[in-house]
Amino acid sequence: MSKAEIIFAGGGTGGHIYPGIAVAQKILQIEQDVKVRFYCSRRDIDLQILDKEGLDYKTLPAVGLKLSIKGLFRFYRGFKKSERIVREDLESVEKAVIVGTGGFVSAPVCRAGCKKGFPVVMINTDIIPGKANRLCAKYADKIFIQFADSRRYFKKNKKVEVTGCPLRRSFENPDVDRIRERLGLYRNRNTLLVTGASSGAMNVNRAFCGLLGELRKYADKWQIIHLSGKADYVNVKSRYKAMEINHCVLDYFDDMAGLLAAADMVIGRSGAVSVAEFAASATPAICMPYPYHKDRHQYFNAEKLVEAGAAVIVDDLPDEKERREWLWEELSELLEDEAKLKEMSQNCKKIMSPNAAERIAEKILRL
Repeated sequence: MSKAEIIFAGGGTGGHIYPGIAVAQKILQIEQDVKVRFYCSRRDIDLQILDKEGLDYKTLPAVGLKLSIKGLFRFYRGFKKSERIVREDLESVEKAVIVGTGGFVSAPVCRAGCKKGFPVVMINTDIIPGKANRLCAKYADKIFIQFADSRRYFKKNKKVEVTGCPLRRSFENPDVDRIRERLGLYRNRNTLLVTGASSGAMNVNRAFCGLLGELRKYADKWQIIHLSGKADYVNVKSRYKAMEINHCVLDYFDDMAGLLAAADMVIGRSGAVSVAEFAASATPAICMPYPYHKDRHQYFNAEKLVEAGAAVIVDDLPDEKERREWLWEELSELLEDEAKLKEMSQNCKKIMSPNAAERIAEKILRL
C-alpha cells in the first residue's frame, strides 16, 4: 500500500489509544510510505500520550453518552460536529483505511470513513465491547478481538479475528536497568507496582495506602512503585511520609513496559490493555476491577488472568475497610510466597499474544 493513509480513531482513556499506537508503530516499521494520523478526544490524557509518541493527531469535540436530556444533546451535537470535521478532512484523501480503537471519538470517524467508501477496521480489546464499538461494528469490514469470548457480540459481522491485544514496541525489549536506576530501585529487593492505569484509581490508592503500616515489616525484602494518577498524587505522596520501605510515588509514567518488567507483582485495575500488559511482562497480578461499569467488563477481563493462574481478584467494595482487608488478605499471602509468584509469572505465558500488533498491521496494509 503506497502513499495511503491509515487513520486511527479512539480516545478518552489510554486503553483506547495504546492499541492504535502499537499497530501504527508496526505499520510504519513495515511500510514507510504510509501516512499515519490519529483522531482523539480533547482530554488531557489523550494529548499527553500522543504528544510523547510524536504522532500526528487532531482532537474532536465528541463526548461520552450520558442518559439525561442535556447529556443526550451534548453527545448528539459532539457526534455530528465531529463527523462533519472528519468528512471535510477526508475530502482530499484518495486512499485510506479507518481504524477504530474504541471510545466515543471512534464512532463519528468510522461513520464518516464508511460513507466515504474507505475500509473500516475495529480493534476491540475488552471481552464485552463498549457502546462505541457496538455502534461501529456495522461499519466495519474487519474486527480484531483480544479474546475469543467477544465473538458472540459481533454475530452479525463474520469478519472477526482473534489476534490478542496489540502492545507498543517498548514491550518487546524493556530496559529494566534504566528503570531501576531512574527510580532508585534496589536490585536485591522485590518490587511491588501499584497502578490505577493512565488516569489513576482513587479507590485503589486508598485501599493500598491504608496498608502502608503493615508493609513496614517487608522493608528488607520489598520496595514499592506507586502510580497514583495526577488527581490523587499529592494525597498519596503525603501518605508515604516517614515510610521506611524504599518507594517511588509517581503521578504518571511514560514507560509502563519498563515498570512491569521491573516489577515482581502488580496491583491494579483490569482494563483490557492492562490485562494484556500484565501477561506480556509475566507479572503476577492482584486485579481490582473498576466496579461502576454496568457490564462489569473489567471483571471479565481479569477473569482471563485468573483462569490462567496468573492473577487473583479483589473486588473494589463500597466499604473502604472491607476493601482494604480483602486486599491485605491476598497481598500478605503473596508477599511471603516466592514459589507462588514464580508459578503465576510462568502462567502468564498461557495468554500472551506477542505478535498481535504485527498481525493486525499486516492485515490492514492488505486492505
